[in-house]
Amino acid sequence: MRFILVLLTALAVSASAADLQIVRPQVSQEEGGAPDPPGYSHIPGETLFFTCRIANFTRSAESKIHVAYSIQAFDPKGVALDPIYTNEFVDEVGPQDKQWMPKIQTEVSIPPLALPGAYKIVVKAEDLLAHTTAQVDVPFEVRGHSIEPSDKLTIQNFRFFYGENDPQPMPKPVYHPGQGVWVKMDITGFAYGPGNKIDVSYQTSFLNATGKLLWTQPEPAVEQTESFYPKRYIPAEFGVTLDKNIKPGVYTIQVQVKDAVGSQSYEGKETFTVE
Repeated sequence: MRFILVLLTALAVSASAADLQIVRPQVSQEEGGAPDPPGYSHIPGETLFFTCRIANFTRSAESKIHVAYSIQAFDPKGVALDPIYTNEFVDEVGPQDKQWMPKIQTEVSIPPLALPGAYKIVVKAEDLLAHTTAQVDVPFEVRGHSIEPSDKLTIQNFRFFYGENDPQPMPKPVYHPGQGVWVKMDITGFAYGPGNKIDVSYQTSFLNATGKLLWTQPEPAVEQTESFYPKRYIPAEFGVTLDKNIKPGVYTIQVQVKDAVGSQSYEGKETFTVE
């Protein structure tokens, strides 16, 4: 009789474990909220709320379950956004819980400077009683600032504005005496050290049409950080107010960038007009 009981238990474990599933995956904009509508895209720096459930897990002869799981999000190139999150369910499930399914819920943070594209959340589960696994990839979209890949230090997306908070850059950088000149740009192509360490500095200068230096930053701006997820670019900006007596003509903004980790340097120049 004992042999038959053990055999039946083993068969039940095998049949149940073969159908281990991760079901009802859902990405929401708020905890307990509705799932994202089709075509919805998130923004860099946003926190996603993720849930799913485990179905068809195995119950032991003592009506216990033991399911381990992991969650990790990845960018379009397959680079993990955060360290892997792991946990497990060890519960006793009674007859009244026949329809019960363990619920997984966690948060996923999109990096503040994440590039646009198709991201995914990878969920893996293992039934430790039956030694079987299941996996599901849950896609989500990120919209945001585009940067072209670069294997060397450079500046991209150099834009002129009237003011720091202007939503759109000027189509043509034309200013008048006494106005403010505001510039925004993206530094990319720098190297990474251990722990995705970066060490980048930049210094801006203001030149007239003959190349004479009119103004320069007293000290370079410095970006020295480490992070789990590699920073893809450095947004940089600065402003200068034109003298009321400045002469009309073409002027130049010069930016000198240094990458201490990669032993690189770059100099960029952009012109604007004073009328």
